Amino acid sequence: MDLAELTVGRFLEQAVDEVPDDPLLIWDERQVSYREFDENANRAANVWHDLGVRRGDHVAFMVDNKPEFLYAWFGLAKLGATLVAVNTGFKERETHYILEHSQAKFVLVDDVYADIIAPSVGRLPGLEAVYAMQAGAGFPYFGELMDRASATAPEPSEVSPDDVVSFIYTSGTTGNPKAVMQSQRNFVLTGQAYPHWMRMEKGDRIYACLPLFHINSQAYSMMGAIGARGAIVLARRFSANRFWDDIRRHKVAVFNFIGAMTLILSKKEPADDDLDHSVKVAYGVPALPGELRETLEKRYGMTVISGFGMSETTFGLLEPFDERRRAGAMGFPRQHPDPAVPRTEAAVVDENGNHLGDNEVGELILRGPAHMLGYFHDPEKTAEALRDGWLFTGDMARRDIDGQYYFVDRKKDIVRRRGENVSSLEVENVINEHPAVLESAVIGVPSDLTDEDLMVFIVARDGAELDFGDIGDWAAERLARFKVPRYYRQIDALPKTSTQKIAKHQLRSAAEEKGYDRDFAASAR
Repeated sequence: MDLAELTVGRFLEQAVDEVPDDPLLIWDERQVSYREFDENANRAANVWHDLGVRRGDHVAFMVDNKPEFLYAWFGLAKLGATLVAVNTGFKERETHYILEHSQAKFVLVDDVYADIIAPSVGRLPGLEAVYAMQAGAGFPYFGELMDRASATAPEPSEVSPDDVVSFIYTSGTTGNPKAVMQSQRNFVLTGQAYPHWMRMEKGDRIYACLPLFHINSQAYSMMGAIGARGAIVLARRFSANRFWDDIRRHKVAVFNFIGAMTLILSKKEPADDDLDHSVKVAYGVPALPGELRETLEKRYGMTVISGFGMSETTFGLLEPFDERRRAGAMGFPRQHPDPAVPRTEAAVVDENGNHLGDNEVGELILRGPAHMLGYFHDPEKTAEALRDGWLFTGDMARRDIDGQYYFVDRKKDIVRRRGENVSSLEVENVINEHPAVLESAVIGVPSDLTDEDLMVFIVARDGAELDFGDIGDWAAERLARFKVPRYYRQIDALPKTSTQKIAKHQLRSAAEEKGYDRDFAASAR
């Protein structure tokens, strides 16, 4: 295999040559063949080119799951341009930061998010224009341009496997999200490997209900479908009520999950048709407790596989399918099926980067063929994460004597909530702007689902009275719903270390001892 040929456009075109009339995309009751999908991607590429998009340019999407998202994205990929997919739960403040930081040249937006985008128009000198997915949304209609565009592939350009195909914004300790630069090569390698990991057969279908701004849907579901010469069954969002009906109707073989999806499915009332479906494998994170996995596998007659992946790498770790699967394990380093591709390696290291032995807890590091190129415009964080070919994940883990890895804790000051990484610093910065707040500290606490909930400890300004409902509304106006704390507690002073950093381990202990109070989760937010 010639790695120099691995571009997303060429990957799609190879599949079109092999199975032109087979379905690639299923949306409601409509099936889009590989040939039709490629023609729509060509139309989008020609539109973008006519608008002035060139190799290396960045185009932001604030668009829900729909076929047009995929056509427009693959059109960018064929030009060597970069998708900047904005979380559709973001508010004006968060969205403006991403448009500014990413240096987006154009924006494509759904009408329901037009008011969030509009305030940035005129404030960002590099933003040339905004286009809408629907007519009458206050911006020029992208679909009209697509209707007039040629379905012939644009003139060949110097698109490289190292061109950035997607910015994946991920939260971390810096407060504002970092833009993970994923290359065309990485996405194609993932598309080739994913069917192998999931034991897919040619023509198998993947159900994609996770948002297209996630690396999971982009790299695993979409690229994996192409790699299997199968189809992506695209849903607008996860719905427990529609899930199994969709699965049965479209004869789905594989689906991906994150967060509480599996727990929600396990809590549905048992039905006579629980085993009446074609799903072979469900893959996702976090690693499930043994009892929950057994319940799902027995009830639905499918294999549930967990692993470890992140925005910074699509390979990581994967459980085996055989009898060595163990409760809470993330598995072994996952490999590409072609032995010519460099192998993935994993290790656990101490604070000085020294490799640790079996059952010793340290930071999980990975080395392999599908790491990010770095963080856009953040050389310092890039140097921290990528060292001598190793990706330092920021997650604490241990390895057993058989070589399987287990998640222990997060080294990074982030909270995993509703399948999203939430920067505690970002939430603290917003709450600290409230006129009654002197300072605050956010931690993750156990959730009644499978991720975490957010709890905030707040110190009031002198003479101020805290109204937690008002503070919650303040946060909800400025942050996506999944970033708004669920639990609130007033505290006289935040515990600090000798270097004046907040001692969050003490706050976690206090939360465990005293429980959680001021639950505003059921509010209108």
